[in-house]
Amino acid sequence: MSKKDLQGNVREAALDILLKIEKNQAYSNLLLNDTIKKMKVPARDIPLLTEIVYGTIQHQKKLDFYLTTFSKKPLSKLEDWVRILLRLSTYQLFLLDRIPHHAAINEAVEIAKKRGHKGISGMVNGILRSMLRNDLPDTSEIENDLERLSVETSHPKWLLNRWKDQYGMDQTEQIAFANIQEPVHSVRVNTTLVTKAEVKESLVQEGLEVEDSPFVEESLRVKKGSIITTSAFQQGWISIQDEGSMLVTHVLDPRAEESVLDACAAPGGKSTHIAERMDNDGKLISVDIHGHKVKLILEQQERLKLSLIQGEVSDARKLSEQYEPQSFDRILVDAPCSGLGVIQRKPDLKWSKKETDIQRLSEIQIAILQSVWPLLRKGGRLVYSTCTIDQEENDRVITSFVDNHQDAAFDEGLKDLLPAVIADKSVKTPGMVQLFPGEYGTDGFFISAIKKQVDDKA
Repeated sequence: MSKKDLQGNVREAALDILLKIEKNQAYSNLLLNDTIKKMKVPARDIPLLTEIVYGTIQHQKKLDFYLTTFSKKPLSKLEDWVRILLRLSTYQLFLLDRIPHHAAINEAVEIAKKRGHKGISGMVNGILRSMLRNDLPDTSEIENDLERLSVETSHPKWLLNRWKDQYGMDQTEQIAFANIQEPVHSVRVNTTLVTKAEVKESLVQEGLEVEDSPFVEESLRVKKGSIITTSAFQQGWISIQDEGSMLVTHVLDPRAEESVLDACAAPGGKSTHIAERMDNDGKLISVDIHGHKVKLILEQQERLKLSLIQGEVSDARKLSEQYEPQSFDRILVDAPCSGLGVIQRKPDLKWSKKETDIQRLSEIQIAILQSVWPLLRKGGRLVYSTCTIDQEENDRVITSFVDNHQDAAFDEGLKDLLPAVIADKSVKTPGMVQLFPGEYGTDGFFISAIKKQVDDKA
């Protein structure tokens, strides 16, 4: 197959993936992996395919802003595949600097000929060439601040409006611009098997560039290279995990020989971290409502050569019916949430989530807390965390819970379990911390800790 055919394949594959995401609300990462396997995309073309898919989703609103000026028809009136083909071609032309203009246009025209008719291919050719000949519209001319930010950073206006109400315009701008930057890539060293120094040496020998995390002792940041294919990953020496996610386990602070419950555990990143921090010694029940997801947790445990985790298929809202009161020393509720703190890595979330989802999820979060609280021993710690930055799912959920439980109190010791710079800057309310995208190189994470009082509050 010629290089030209391969490039065409990449763009057709990208178009198929983006179509499925738009029509079926499918997850981009899963579709990418499936497409790479099914189409047998060569390893050298995977980075381009990934870049086109994620870049087109990430900058969708800005691309539509550009295209609207040059398309005679409203974009909403175009067939889905034509609109998406124009988007991914515009992304290559104006937001990627390594794609020759003629290659991007020629491939778009060929795909349009194959999927449509001569009129459509002519229209695609005309729009793209007209964009190259003329100046693109300037976002600075948008008068409304929120609308301008919405276009510049490609976020739904309703989402920015929520953040503005909760955090103010300056913080909203910081979050939105951070969300369109390349995320920091980090790994967690499995200290039950190997030292960080040994992992660094192994990765460097395989051509990767890594550096120590400034916040998490058992973490490395990956500056260059692919982790999955390394011998360190294959041998269970490392796991791919965001540093903010690692800090959740640091706040839980599990100890060897304790009994721990991870109530919403899939896909297993935090459960395996807990097991490693317990030195694989004690009892750890890891629960998920879906059997295939519990299987993922146990597969991770096997890869990491751990044995502590007991996987359980159950609804976290019903765990009080399955376990005796005060069965656990520590409980983690890494609650199902909107995921709006991980848009850097999963840009499709900002287009698939709706404002109504947030209210629905907050009700589920409260129900899970109500169910597991009786299972915590007196004096024990419960950590409530999410990978979102919306207060309705975070501060308001845990504050409401504590206010309504006489035996619950925020754990002021949370501050001592975080890196000093984060504790000093970001712990504004005792017992809880909000990490924002772009702030420390982590995803957006909320972490709170509460203790069960030995005696009820007066």
